Amino acid sequence: MLSNIGIPGLILILVIALIIFGPKKLPEIGKAVGQTLKEFKNSTKELTEDEHDKDYSKQSSEEQKAEDKKSTD
Repeated sequence: MLSNIGIPGLILILVIALIIFGPKKLPEIGKAVGQTLKEFKNSTKELTEDEHDKDYSKQSSEEQKAEDKKSTD
């Protein structure tokens, strides 16, 4: 969807935003959007790390069970 916009489309969007919000509000809006994206990125990273940790702990427990089985045989 966004790959079809191009440079002229982005310039048009920025001009419309400048007209609607005014030059004083644009830095505040940009800062808010940046903080939101940063929080989203951090949350996504945490979820990915949690999934990786779960997979690793599951793999470790399976390896431990295999070792226990070998030692009892």
